[in-house]
Amino acid sequence: MLGILTLDTNFPRIAGDVGAKSTFAFPVSHAVVRGAGVEGVVHEADPALLPAFVDAAHKLQAEGCIAITTTCGFLVQWQSALSEEVDVPVLTSALLQLPLVQRFLPRRRRVGVVTYSAAALTPGLLATAGADPATPVAGVDPAGYFAQTIRHGATTIDRKRMAADVVAAGETLVAAHPDVGAVVLECANMPPYRAAVAEALALPVFDMVDFVTWFYRAIAGPGIRDALRDLW
Repeated sequence: MLGILTLDTNFPRIAGDVGAKSTFAFPVSHAVVRGAGVEGVVHEADPALLPAFVDAAHKLQAEGCIAITTTCGFLVQWQSALSEEVDVPVLTSALLQLPLVQRFLPRRRRVGVVTYSAAALTPGLLATAGADPATPVAGVDPAGYFAQTIRHGATTIDRKRMAADVVAAGETLVAAHPDVGAVVLECANMPPYRAAVAEALALPVFDMVDFVTWFYRAIAGPGIRDALRDLW
């Protein structure tokens, strides 16, 4: 079973969102980290929230989860801290794909990021993910539908408006950086709109759902868990 550390938010988790129970084709257990919302995790990067994530990760491990992930790419700031606290593999963020994607791009091409918040995605945070601090970044409009829904909550989700905002951020990214050859979607709420971004940009687009699926299937594969238990 995969454990998912979930931010304390107030919007619907639709299929394709890492936080939706219907997203993955394998067993998952969500642990909502109470009090850890978008404001504190993303906009304030409040270190006082880390113990709550550690406690939730311990509970997921105790439930029998063999791997743990999260619903916010900005939790890459605590990748090392969480990995040190539990005895199972932890994957906090889609941003951890950046060094790999960069390595397989052709010459003179760079990987870029579409994010929930360009202001919060600092060079230091990119470096924490193992990426080039100068990686091109574009965020959704902070005053737009997507950002306001994620930050302040909503009772319903308009998928077309959400997709339009993510696509617009992708178009801004490639317009400002024509050398971008692939895109990583930082936000774990963006995978439902990956296909729309890929079609609009005509570029490979990587998201958290595919990354988590690869991560978990390798760990849970036939015979693997029993063979590797002592290593963890």
